[in-house]
Amino acid sequence: MLTNPGDPFDYLEVIGCGRPLVHPAAPLIAIPTTAGTGSEVTRNAVLAVTEQGIKVSLRHRSMLPEIALVDPVLTYGMSPAVTASTGLDALTQCLESFVSHLATPLTDGFCREGMRRAARSLRCAFHAGHVSARRDMALASLCGGLALNDAKLGAVHGLAASIGGMFNAPHGAVCARLLPYVMETNVRTLQERAPEALALTRYREVAAILTGDAAAKVIDGVVWIRALSDDLAIPGLSDYGLTPSCITPVVGKAMLSRSMQGNPITLTEMELTALLTHVL
Repeated sequence: MLTNPGDPFDYLEVIGCGRPLVHPAAPLIAIPTTAGTGSEVTRNAVLAVTEQGIKVSLRHRSMLPEIALVDPVLTYGMSPAVTASTGLDALTQCLESFVSHLATPLTDGFCREGMRRAARSLRCAFHAGHVSARRDMALASLCGGLALNDAKLGAVHGLAASIGGMFNAPHGAVCARLLPYVMETNVRTLQERAPEALALTRYREVAAILTGDAAAKVIDGVVWIRALSDDLAIPGLSDYGLTPSCITPVVGKAMLSRSMQGNPITLTEMELTALLTHVL
């Protein structure tokens, strides 16, 4: 907004006018101190609009930072809780971009590398904070940011953005609790409506990367993610205040989110409602 007239609502998605920026944004140097969002290499700004209970984005190619300085040393001071939440966000971003219908060979490379590093190092970063684990998580976060620019994300982030706008809940923790249920729902829906979809093969590869077992099935990946969330002491969504009465507004807002655009198959309102009901 330093270089552009008006109000942020002129440019915000969903609840604003969604106009493109009139002038290029001011130059920016981004130096992350957590290992999760990858925002240092994205063109997105996520804003919480508390009076409307929603998180929405402002995006423009000129908002991509001029320089991204990623130094794992700056993440050494993260608490275990922040390490867990941000690290699970990084893992989720790599995974969702990998199964996205907009994935490309270039984003695939970032996603595979990010998932491998997060799978082998997130527990260690949480429990011990070793230097090598912190380095892996900084790279996993960076890979996720690079991938989502083009491949976009999916239903996990669409729902998480809606929940995060309505409740005081760490974004990555919400993603982690949603992820296994979204995986199951996407796989089941793809098998029913698009059995030839590449994403089904991708989900099996995800399971192999996470578990380290080349013969792993999708359910093995789902179980692995649930166990990781438990190991990292991630609360359930009800602990943040989410109740069955909240499901309809959460789903309604999520369906408007651009974060849904990369999901490997379009999920209906009924399917999203059933998913969130199952999570609770």
